Amino acid sequence: MISHTTLGTNDLDKAGSFYNEILSIMGATKIYESEKVIFWEFEDGGAKLAISMTYNEEPATHGNGTMVALSLNSNDKVNEVYAKALILGGACEGEPGKRNDGAFYGAYFRDLDGNKIAVFHR
Repeated sequence: MISHTTLGTNDLDKAGSFYNEILSIMGATKIYESEKVIFWEFEDGGAKLAISMTYNEEPATHGNGTMVALSLNSNDKVNEVYAKALILGGACEGEPGKRNDGAFYGAYFRDLDGNKIAVFHR
């Protein structure tokens, strides 16, 4: 099983502020912070999300085709998280709406380092 997902960043302070705002909407709690990494845990105590400076001290980059998808409990929460991400400087990768068979409601954005994030409700 997956313990946590880590996203690279080139500015831990800016990324930390960005994710604190977004993840608080989702009920996540910051559980650890150092000068190199920050971890959040979600309400259900399952998988965690981390942002981290790179171990090898080379610039953090995002992967083309790589995405982290975060499940929410309502379409309204999808809208709220997506809107907050854009207010905080994230970039649109797909506005909120129904996808596929209509049972999937999702939105897509890039964080401040270009990592692609999906938020959805099914």
